[in-house]
Amino acid sequence: MPPVRQFRNIAVLLCAIAAGYSLSLAPANAERTSIESLRAQSRQLFEAGKYAEALAAQRRVLDAVKALVGEEHQAYADALVNLGLVLRQLGRYAEAEAAYKAALAIYQKLFSPDDAKPLLTLQRLASVYSRQGRNKEAAELLERVLAAHEKALGPSAPEVGRTLSLLADVYSDTDRLIEAENAYRRSLSIKEATSSPPYLDVAVVLNNVGTLYLDLHRDQDAENMFKRALAIEDQARGAGHPGTLEPIVNLANIARRQGRHDEAMQGYQRALALVQKTGGPNHPTAATILRNMSVNSRQANRLTEAEAFARQSVAIREASFGTNHLFTADALHKLADVYELQRRFDEADTTYRRALAVYEGAYGANDIHVGGIIAWLANLHARAGRAAEALALARRAFAIDAGDEIAKASRPRRLESLSDDDDANRYHRYVGVLATAARAGVASPADLGREAIEMAQWQTQTSAASAVQQMAARFAAGSGQLAELIRASQDLAAQRRSLDSALAAALGRPEKEQDTRANARLREEVAATDARITAAAERLQREFPDVASLTVAKPLPVDEIQKLLGADEALVFWLMGEKSAAETYLFVVTREGFDWKTLPLGTADLTAKVTAFRRGLDVDELQKSVQAGKPVLFDLALAHELYTGLLGPIDDMIKGKKQLLVVPTGALTALPMHLLVTAKPDGAAPTADNLKPYRDAAWLLKRSGVTVLPSVASLKALRAFARKDQASKPMVGFGDPVFAVETAEVAQGGAKKVVSRKLNTRSFSEFWQGAGVDRERLAQALPRLADTADELKAVAQKLGAPASDIHLRADASETTVKRGSLADYRVVYFATHGLVAGDVKGLAEPSLALTIPQKATEADDGLLTASEIAQLKLNADWVVLSACNTISGDKPGAEALSGLARAFFYAGARALLVSHWAVDSAAATRLTTSTFDILKSDPKLGRAEALRRAMLAYVNDTSDPISAYPAYWAPFSIVGEGAAR
Repeated sequence: MPPVRQFRNIAVLLCAIAAGYSLSLAPANAERTSIESLRAQSRQLFEAGKYAEALAAQRRVLDAVKALVGEEHQAYADALVNLGLVLRQLGRYAEAEAAYKAALAIYQKLFSPDDAKPLLTLQRLASVYSRQGRNKEAAELLERVLAAHEKALGPSAPEVGRTLSLLADVYSDTDRLIEAENAYRRSLSIKEATSSPPYLDVAVVLNNVGTLYLDLHRDQDAENMFKRALAIEDQARGAGHPGTLEPIVNLANIARRQGRHDEAMQGYQRALALVQKTGGPNHPTAATILRNMSVNSRQANRLTEAEAFARQSVAIREASFGTNHLFTADALHKLADVYELQRRFDEADTTYRRALAVYEGAYGANDIHVGGIIAWLANLHARAGRAAEALALARRAFAIDAGDEIAKASRPRRLESLSDDDDANRYHRYVGVLATAARAGVASPADLGREAIEMAQWQTQTSAASAVQQMAARFAAGSGQLAELIRASQDLAAQRRSLDSALAAALGRPEKEQDTRANARLREEVAATDARITAAAERLQREFPDVASLTVAKPLPVDEIQKLLGADEALVFWLMGEKSAAETYLFVVTREGFDWKTLPLGTADLTAKVTAFRRGLDVDELQKSVQAGKPVLFDLALAHELYTGLLGPIDDMIKGKKQLLVVPTGALTALPMHLLVTAKPDGAAPTADNLKPYRDAAWLLKRSGVTVLPSVASLKALRAFARKDQASKPMVGFGDPVFAVETAEVAQGGAKKVVSRKLNTRSFSEFWQGAGVDRERLAQALPRLADTADELKAVAQKLGAPASDIHLRADASETTVKRGSLADYRVVYFATHGLVAGDVKGLAEPSLALTIPQKATEADDGLLTASEIAQLKLNADWVVLSACNTISGDKPGAEALSGLARAFFYAGARALLVSHWAVDSAAATRLTTSTFDILKSDPKLGRAEALRRAMLAYVNDTSDPISAYPAYWAPFSIVGEGAAR
């Protein structure tokens, strides 16, 4: 079990102690009194963490009960359950399983299958399965228990809440994250409604939900959960109780990750004192806390302190688990990190290699854990000036990492569940090593550039993958060979995760307790499963290339990219690293050649600049600032600075190209590239009274049309697999949906209350409750968009679409969308709110909000999700998403684009028209209708060029000074195929 998991189980363990030790005996006599005394002794030893002594005492209890009442009595089953509890805590899972099964056999003879005793024993048996990595069996048992509780006690019974919490743990461990959060939230709701002070069972669920959010990097949500849990624990148990450990440590982890290092250190020191007080200075949990303290000090550049903490962690783990144990290797890794920063390169190399040997021995030479250590070694040699060695190591690590995405998705999480670096950032480090090798001249810069372009694409693929996970589930629900293959791949992925959990549990035991032969068999099973996963991925790529391009697209080599590009096109993309990264890598490919550059732009600095760049682009905020006498205007100088930094180094390759295809990542997803300024602004800066400098600025848009791609590989999907025939009807539109119950006057079309579109794109998970959407909360959060009806009607009139193809109010529903023959329309238009997938890893799917039904069904709950979009049948030249911030959300780095875009592409769209900020309605109507008019008059122009000309016509309109301001004329971008092909 990974060390972080130990924290999570402390709170669960304390609850188990309170509820677990039970014994059903008749009224007391001398023998029974003696048994009760032994039982109390065992419980006290267990609570004190003296598990071996508790086991001996519990065996005496079992023998005494057997002598008193025999082996068929309920009391004997109770004693077996208590024995199983101690065995489980000692990691003797096979013996615990046997004890629980023996108890279960007795209970089933004495009680009905749905009685509390057998059901509770099934729950405990499930926990043993989970500890062994047998999560499928654990989930099946818990789902069976849940169904029995719901049937007998109702959906809101306390027993249902407890089972849901355990089931959520299993779902979380197997990366069934949507189901995990649903189960946790439902459990929490039940516990809050049915519990009484001191609410400790509520704290357990809060801790578990917080742990899930940590895995998803939803730090604010996690912090809120842990603070609530800690407040309950402190009040109920007191500030020095072990039950407070988990929220304390995780709050410190969050503070560390957000750079609040002093606050993090205070939390770690509090937790360390608590562990040392209750478990002694050499308790294994102390080693984990010291490891995190070392990371925190390293990140704060307090390297002497970091080294001391890391050394202590290594010493404790060596004493507790052995010198060749995975936990020891992890501590060695952190110590090596410190040596590297201290420029003690030889010591760092030796220490990394000690850790590497342990990982190779445990997992084999080609495991992802091994690749991670090799990647750090490569980085070390690059910093030490050993470019050739660094290059060889980076290539070896990359070869391990760059498997098919199906195979990668099935691989385990890293050893520590709160990893110090996102896995995707490895690719940034690999490219950094290649850049070092190019500067050192150890290989051809052109050859290294080809490698770098493929390596860099993996990072984009990795970050976008979470947005399409649900689509695979939808494909699997169908019939035919594709569905069978997807289902088989999913089964293999689940099997791989279970095997890894079993191997991790086995390797997590102290060295002297490990079974070498059993571990070898597990490794063989892992290798065989990996081979089957790879074969399934290759078959998918071979037999269903369009699906593969959507879900598991491999990077495109430079030669293949060049063949897909037109003579007047250039493809540009960037690779950004973690927050502390000091460099960004720039890549450009044209039909004639390619190049790559190292940009001295750090990720944190670039994110801050993009945030500053977007100031003044929100129409509502602009108007407020002008009315307040302190206008906040778009910064032309910053727009030029960003052009110089991001595109200036390749200006000679792109300035003659009429069309730029850009693949933004990280903060750059929030940067509308067409608003970059290619030349230094002349004259005075714009003012609220003089907007002419905006009209005169050297916008990139004046030189080139700009099209956005979700990934480089999506270029192939769009140009190799897109339908070539054209739909017969002009347009179908959906807008002004019904979100909340409205007054009769409004519902009947009376006085309209036009609400501004100023509503930041929201995270789907904010409105998730139980197994579905909390429609009441969602309705309250989404104001009506009455003006979108006028927008749709105006565009329809321009395109010659009949009124019957414009679906408004109640008719703007999921049901209408799914039942319509959408493949008949060239333009499919959604004028509504967008909801993004959440933070970095995306718990739920990006969605479009449609009319919320009074009674939700699986087919219509008011949200058209990415996986549902992927099942639509389209033949659309355009899908217009005239919604709030549908390209990037309300902050740099949001992942709204990839899920919606990929889903629409798979469904049959060639291009999307999306917005970067809340759109002014009149401007939106003018821009969209003008774009369609231009394209209708000259179809050979292409969509990107038509939008470019519509924007230029707007900005050059001198009849109204405000038309020069970019917030009005520049909100839209083309995603997908912008060319006429």
